[in-house]
Amino acid sequence: MLIYMAIKFCPKCGSIMKPYRNGNKVTWRCPKCGYVEDSSTTVPLVERTVIEHKPDEKPVVLTKANDNLPKVKVTCPRCGNNEAYFWIQQTRAADEPPTRFYRCTRCGYTWREYE
Repeated sequence: MLIYMAIKFCPKCGSIMKPYRNGNKVTWRCPKCGYVEDSSTTVPLVERTVIEHKPDEKPVVLTKANDNLPKVKVTCPRCGNNEAYFWIQQTRAADEPPTRFYRCTRCGYTWREYE
């Protein structure tokens, strides 16, 4: 499924404007300066997209149970706790190093570290 999305820039401050539904019509609003403009297009605002998975795809399931993840001593940037769960995932090209993710054992904050 291809979805085309129009991008409109604010004539006052140059920020990217966001489309909002205003009753039956769509208006553009700048989140930075508040400038509002009526939409001149008849393309409807897409509110929901359904993603269908094929049977051979292997979805990643995230759960709150972190008991099967290893722990490491690292300082959480949010709460200062000194222990976090970690896992490594290849998020970039294969010739680049993987990304290490951490999840604090106290507050649950998740952050990443690039090698």
